[in-house]
Amino acid sequence: MDMEYRQRSLALPADDGLYHFSNEHDACGVGMLANLSGVATHDIVSRGVTILKRLLHRGAAGRDPLSGDGAGLLSVIPHGFFQRCVGGILPAPGAYAVGVLFNGVGEESTLERVLSEEGLRVLAWRDVPSDLSSIGEVARGSCPVIRQVFVASKEGLVGEALERRVFVARRRLEKELLDAYFPSFSTRTIVYKGLMLATQIESFYGDLADEQFVSPLVLVHQRYSTNTFPTWRLAHPFRYLAHNGEINTLRGNLNHARTREAFLESPLFSAEDIRKLVPLIDESQNDSACLDNMVELLVQGGRWLPHAMMMLIPQAWGAKYHMGKDIRGFYDYHSSLAEPWDGPAAVTFTDGVGAGAMLDRNGLRPARYSLTRDGLFVLASETGVLDFAPGEVVRRGRLKPGEILWCDLKEHRLVLDQELKSMVARQAPYRRWAQENKIPVAGMFDSITAEHVSPGLRERQRLFGWSQEDVELLVRPMVETRKEPVGSMGNDASLAVLSPRPQLLFNYFKQRFAQVTNPPIDPIREELVMSLTTYIGNQGNILSESAHRQSVVRLARPILTGEDLARLLVMEKSRIQALRLGWKEDLQKALAALEEAAVASAREGRNILILTDKEMGEDELPMPSLLATAAVNQALTVAGLRPPVGIILQTGEAREVMHYALLLGYGATAIHPYLALETAAALAKDGDAAKATENYISAIDKGLLKCMSKMGIATLRSYRSAQMFEAIGLGRDLVAKYFPGTPSAVGGIGIADVEAEVRARVQEARDASDDMPLKVGGAYRWRHNGEPHLVTPLSICALHHAVRENDISQYNAFAAGANAPEVPIRLRDLLRFKEGEASVPLESVEPVESILHHFVSGAMSLGALSPEAHEAIAVAMNRIGCMSNSGEGGEGPERDLPNAQGEARGSAIRQIASGRFGVTANYLAHAKDLQIKMAQGAKPGEGGQLPGDKVDEEIARTRHATPHVTLISPPPHHDIYSIEDLAQLIHDLRAVNPSARVSVKLVSENGVGTVAAGVAKAHADVVVISGHDGGTGAAPLSSIKHAGMPWEIGLAETHQTLVKNGLRGKVKLQVDGQLRTGRDVVVAALLGAEEFGFATSLLLALGCMMLRQCQDNTCPAGITTQDPEIRKRFKGKPEHIVNYLRFIAEETRGILAGLGLHSLDEAVGRTDLLEADEARMTGKAAGLDFRDMLHRAEGEEIRWKGEANAETTIDDTKIFPALGDALEKFTAKEVTLPIVNADRSVGARLSGRIALAKGQDGLPEETFRVRFQGVAGQSFGAFLMKGVTFRLEGEANDYVGKGLSGGRIVIVPRDGDGCAPEENVIAGNVIGYGGTSGSIFINGQAGERFAIRNSGFRAVVEGVGDHGCEYMTGGCVAVLGPTGVNFAAGMTGGVAFVLDEDGDFDLRCNLDTVDLESIQEGSPEEKQLKELLKEHLEATNSPKARRILGDWKEYRGHFVCVMPVEYRRILRSQR
Repeated sequence: MDMEYRQRSLALPADDGLYHFSNEHDACGVGMLANLSGVATHDIVSRGVTILKRLLHRGAAGRDPLSGDGAGLLSVIPHGFFQRCVGGILPAPGAYAVGVLFNGVGEESTLERVLSEEGLRVLAWRDVPSDLSSIGEVARGSCPVIRQVFVASKEGLVGEALERRVFVARRRLEKELLDAYFPSFSTRTIVYKGLMLATQIESFYGDLADEQFVSPLVLVHQRYSTNTFPTWRLAHPFRYLAHNGEINTLRGNLNHARTREAFLESPLFSAEDIRKLVPLIDESQNDSACLDNMVELLVQGGRWLPHAMMMLIPQAWGAKYHMGKDIRGFYDYHSSLAEPWDGPAAVTFTDGVGAGAMLDRNGLRPARYSLTRDGLFVLASETGVLDFAPGEVVRRGRLKPGEILWCDLKEHRLVLDQELKSMVARQAPYRRWAQENKIPVAGMFDSITAEHVSPGLRERQRLFGWSQEDVELLVRPMVETRKEPVGSMGNDASLAVLSPRPQLLFNYFKQRFAQVTNPPIDPIREELVMSLTTYIGNQGNILSESAHRQSVVRLARPILTGEDLARLLVMEKSRIQALRLGWKEDLQKALAALEEAAVASAREGRNILILTDKEMGEDELPMPSLLATAAVNQALTVAGLRPPVGIILQTGEAREVMHYALLLGYGATAIHPYLALETAAALAKDGDAAKATENYISAIDKGLLKCMSKMGIATLRSYRSAQMFEAIGLGRDLVAKYFPGTPSAVGGIGIADVEAEVRARVQEARDASDDMPLKVGGAYRWRHNGEPHLVTPLSICALHHAVRENDISQYNAFAAGANAPEVPIRLRDLLRFKEGEASVPLESVEPVESILHHFVSGAMSLGALSPEAHEAIAVAMNRIGCMSNSGEGGEGPERDLPNAQGEARGSAIRQIASGRFGVTANYLAHAKDLQIKMAQGAKPGEGGQLPGDKVDEEIARTRHATPHVTLISPPPHHDIYSIEDLAQLIHDLRAVNPSARVSVKLVSENGVGTVAAGVAKAHADVVVISGHDGGTGAAPLSSIKHAGMPWEIGLAETHQTLVKNGLRGKVKLQVDGQLRTGRDVVVAALLGAEEFGFATSLLLALGCMMLRQCQDNTCPAGITTQDPEIRKRFKGKPEHIVNYLRFIAEETRGILAGLGLHSLDEAVGRTDLLEADEARMTGKAAGLDFRDMLHRAEGEEIRWKGEANAETTIDDTKIFPALGDALEKFTAKEVTLPIVNADRSVGARLSGRIALAKGQDGLPEETFRVRFQGVAGQSFGAFLMKGVTFRLEGEANDYVGKGLSGGRIVIVPRDGDGCAPEENVIAGNVIGYGGTSGSIFINGQAGERFAIRNSGFRAVVEGVGDHGCEYMTGGCVAVLGPTGVNFAAGMTGGVAFVLDEDGDFDLRCNLDTVDLESIQEGSPEEKQLKELLKEHLEATNSPKARRILGDWKEYRGHFVCVMPVEYRRILRSQR
């Protein structure tokens, strides 16, 4: 079906400008309810609706607050109800199917014809009763006609056979009906869903309120979409599942599914049926619906539903995981059959016979469950979605990472993870099959042998475009340090399409990354979930399951040495075909010949193709390796031959991480980078070429893991062919042919240009004399005769003179070079203001002071900057009414006080980043803007670390850390794994400081507009779009150069998407990334920005000379160093920044006047005043197309309309009234209050109020004591201040004690609870995240990432999930029960005590940064632990704590002290 038509049929607008509906993301709340007795009742349905209502806050609505993003319910078909509705004509259950149909009006005859041709007959039609008045205006306007059709087999098929026949018929109908969609069509289950809020579903669908509508189980779902367009069909549940998550690998999964269509065979389907089923997946759907399609195929193909789910969403099963051999064998066997559908996911699923749920391998979504005495099982994204009397619940638990469970309604029991996996794994001898199908390659990967350095190394390097920079700045650091090279200060070099020098094709691509809708992974601290394993000879037919499949070669890593390749050649000689990449005349014809040869070889059974440019004739040119790989990959796919064929690339081009990532992302199975390995060997220290080679390969492996992790992808099998890139400067025809599906927003060069660049590079190489050095390069640092850069020595000199002398002429010289560089460097250099517009007098334009209020400083932390530089920026910005940004390192409370001159020196914008350093209630309460940093332009999708040698006393105090101990910022916010999580953090921040606006910082990439729409729906006030070229104190060079997109594209897409969604008036747009001049400001405004961030340029104004050595702590200007001696050289003054920004404002005024505009507000979104500068669009730039970027978005709201977001919390409605006068006078008081799961961020507003009145020290202990009874919602006790004690009798959800700031939290079971506390889960995930002081005592178990980034609080808990005490830098934690894996990963400070009764804790602890010690009698550790246990017993009356203290001598020997190595060294030095 035509995609444009499909969009209209879904009431979606067609793609317009940079908006593409395929970029939409969603998240949600899911729930499942089952009666293990198997008895169908209406109570199950009614309670399912209750669950849905209690998940309302996890959904969203857009411009129409009454039109939700979607809600739905899946149940077993209520036979008696439908028998009544259609007059008693239905046969027995299982002998008929019910189809729910959206639209299809006027196509009934087509539907009945297709059904008849498939052996089915229509029994009845039914109009589904619906109440349009109960839903919002937008939902009503797009509501489809909703009907049900009842069908039976003409041949008497029943059960599974009828289910399969209906499946085939429905797939035909989906193609032949023009405007129809089937939410469900089954003999067992039925779906009721739509564009509505959870509270509306029962009133809209009257069926659900009927007492005869009965079911033994239900799945429910409340949707949160990043867009607000009416999409009835995208509501969940789908036919088999409801999904809370994001499939990060979707593009790759779709590509792989497409390649397998030609291989499908099954005894359950005829060849004709198979043809009706393809394409297997409708790619216009969202990711959840695509997953549902694949699950449906596997189940209809004969697999049990839990089996299918384990195939598609496998747990991590690497060597570090303890698991049975049969279960490992199951995953091993299926790993060569299907790639993981990777990403954060909580999935509920049912086949109508049973129901199950599972989590992704990282456990990045919550799933809490309860089991009652009478066999009622409830699971949801939160606990507390149903009310149970005390003692009614016999088990409270949670799904752990990678776990699955199944409600067996036939056997009337709950089947938990290990039993279920063992059942599935032993259905067939998968372990033996996996071993039998592997081809062992003797000696491969056993050791690394150095590459022989052949004569003429430099000549060959020149041929493949190597520069001195490639050798010295990229390869040498990897050879010497085993790590990726690091740089600083961002990327101000030309884009490849604008460079006057020949470029490798790699340079026209940018890495994509996760932000907001899915989290990146930490590939270092969470390496155990990552895998570089890949296979040659993957099975094509995923419906097949047998011992006799094509044998596979397993590769432990994708980078091969020459020795590895030689071993493979010996073992697999008959299956290998080498294809040369040399060519002479016509690149496009050469590519076509290569494609033909590859297809012919594959058809001959040569399933290992080696593409090689190693040995070429003197008159041959090397084919771009990326282009060759992509061409062969596409040719094999089109020919239906791709799955069993391995593509091994032997190339001299690849040398840096980005090159390998691209080659793998576009289809390479493995790579032999012979020239890079020779270069590494030639650079070997002390002649140890093998060590140098090993170091280089290790660095590349780590870099690849980082590239994968940026997108939240854990396995190379999912990353390969997933195309996690976008193009910048590649023509759409070129992309469509060789890189289909890759975004290319502004077009660019074609195949002829690629050929011309290759010829120019090769000619240059062959013209060079043998003794001539390699070209200098200059891509990463300015070099004379190197790549053009925006910042040059001359421009730095001009700016220094301008700001120090307040010399407008020097500024004009600086601006002239920045606004019109000799060679275009940025996209905006190719734009010009339209001529002929009526100008206005300069005096009628808003004054400089007004324009300055639109300016902010970019986020630069104390730690990245010296204290002198950091404060100078804040003073300058405050002086002129602008806002400075603290960056992610916190800011001490002394900065809230004026300096000696009486000037404000605190940052108005306080940033909240993943490390949460210094993020206390006091820090937040004194801000004007609270900025959530989701990504950074220079390194999106990555974390970072501040080495211990930069953590001096002041930085340690500000960050609540120990001096000289390394501080790690994780790649993701561990309380933001989805868009609804971001909404929760925004709610938290607004709760603690209701007067501050909340901003969210994103980085420009394809689809950032739809993410921004989700951010706006989450009630943010400002969306920041950062360009790829933003500065940084330290980042991998591969990220600085190859991640993110120009802000011009991201800003334009965001503005267009928000206008189209009717959300533009809800938020301000801010932009940053190498802004330099007034022209930059006006261009950004015309593209949609209202605020403008300056960062690198402010450092230039303060004296920076762009030597790019910030990461070395040796900045000669004293700006980016903590060295006390070097800091003395700092000469910058606030007035330098003031002068600079005033120059920019004056320039801005002049441009506005020339455009006939009176203010920056008038300029917002006026892209009609911009046009391409044809005179500058020459050479490669001639192919660029800015029409989509300059598309003018039209709508009712085209800029922020001035309304602030406001939210009421439980503090306002319950706590404040209960405290009464005690709150005003801050006198002691105790109160008792009920609490439910919808009560979120409890205590945050109270803490903000205390912080404003009393500062960081808060109140005396236990001034306010609040006792809660019930189930607490998310962020219970967030940022709780000293002097407040919360006692919860019941359960808590995620994020308890987030940012704890001295408060005390106690959680205990309710009186009369029937569960043993230490054996049951009582609190959720990510508890105490970033807390700096206070205490948490939990009489029960908690979930994943307990005490993550603990900076100083004390806590006791009776069991935790995976990643406990991750990134901890201070405080003390005691765990009195089991732990998950990866405990203490990245822990550099504080101490933890773990009760290790099984004696195997060392297998579950990450020992990279910690040692394990016993508790010695009479030691300080023993005293510390006993005092903590006594406090826990006093607070909770814990039976387990009482047993431990009562038999201390016995238990002491079972405790393990987890001590960070670095922290212990510091403590000892202080004694």
